[in-house]
Amino acid sequence: MDTMEWVRGSLDHCVKCTICETFCPVSNVTPLFPGPKYVGPQLERFRTDDGSPDASLDYCSGCGICTTVCPQGVKIAEINSQARAKMKAQRGIPLRDRIIARPSAMGKVGTPLAPIANFFLKNHAFRWLVERTLRVHRKAPMPLFAGRTFQSWARRHPPLTPATKAIVYFHGCSANHFEPRVAQMAVAVLEHNGYRVIVPRQDCCGLPLQSNGLFDDARRYVRKLARNLEPYARRGYDIVATSTSCGLMLKREAREILELEDDEDLRTVSAHMFDICEFLLSLHERGALRTDFRPLDMRVPYHAPCQQQGHGIGKPALELFGLIPGLEVVDSDVACCGVAGTYGLKTEKYDIAMEVGAPLFRQVTAVATEVAACDSETCRWQITRATGIPSVHPVELLYRAYGLS
Repeated sequence: MDTMEWVRGSLDHCVKCTICETFCPVSNVTPLFPGPKYVGPQLERFRTDDGSPDASLDYCSGCGICTTVCPQGVKIAEINSQARAKMKAQRGIPLRDRIIARPSAMGKVGTPLAPIANFFLKNHAFRWLVERTLRVHRKAPMPLFAGRTFQSWARRHPPLTPATKAIVYFHGCSANHFEPRVAQMAVAVLEHNGYRVIVPRQDCCGLPLQSNGLFDDARRYVRKLARNLEPYARRGYDIVATSTSCGLMLKREAREILELEDDEDLRTVSAHMFDICEFLLSLHERGALRTDFRPLDMRVPYHAPCQQQGHGIGKPALELFGLIPGLEVVDSDVACCGVAGTYGLKTEKYDIAMEVGAPLFRQVTAVATEVAACDSETCRWQITRATGIPSVHPVELLYRAYGLS
């Protein structure tokens, strides 16, 4: 049985318990999306090669919560993603979706022109024009270009000596073009724990393309990235990611949704893929993590993003935070911030995304004394934009507590 047959076959295990409906963050705030059970296992039985009979499928954010909570193991989110790709291929994919699904291409254009590009991104008139022409909401969170890529920094960064171990860092598009400081702090934390950090040349993981129904393009990106990382995985190096969604793409989603289970390079990479907090916690459990943390007298709200739940690793950042003296962390326990990658950028979905994230925004505003913490870059941008409170990757708090700043 191939991957697509296995994913689609899982719908027969659906007992219509509606747990997925209860947990779905989108169907609970808008009637435009009737729920994951309806557009997933139920509607899949009526789909043909002609596509989906119901366009409400496009209002699924792809957060993956339905698959995570299903007690019968039905691959609901995966079924929906594949069906949405077929529907979009037949009905046409807007230019907007083709553009925002290519963050590395935007980064390559915008990084050398960062001062000019950032001026326009902060200009209300320009954002209004973009909303009117491309239908990207003028208030949606848009990251600013860093002006210098993390890759350029890494090529000039002297390796740690002496280092007894080596690890590969998969930084993703956001850390390369928009948040290189996050990547630099991740390198510093790993080096502090005795690792020589290898940073191969790399490009997008293809997740935004997959989410927007551009499966063929996504497969090309995934295969190229897997080829670049496979030689290190084959030699036994672990690979860590600071983006929970990009890490999950290489761990599981590309094989299940894009039907790349037979790609040997990807299978090898998947077996060595870790979220950075997952990896650091595993070090601690083996007694190998340095715990020379200085006190951080802060009260920080923490949000575990949807895609992290798909890893099945719990909330490793929370356990790591517990090692830092003086740090008081409040777990939001909110399912979703609403943005879901590129979903919340779109004019027709922006209000839905904000309504989904409203409980989280209220908690962050009530709790934060300085910053909020979240593992996913798009979620951090959403939280910061909605609350005005800076949201940081958990690795930044570890970096501070190690006294590396």
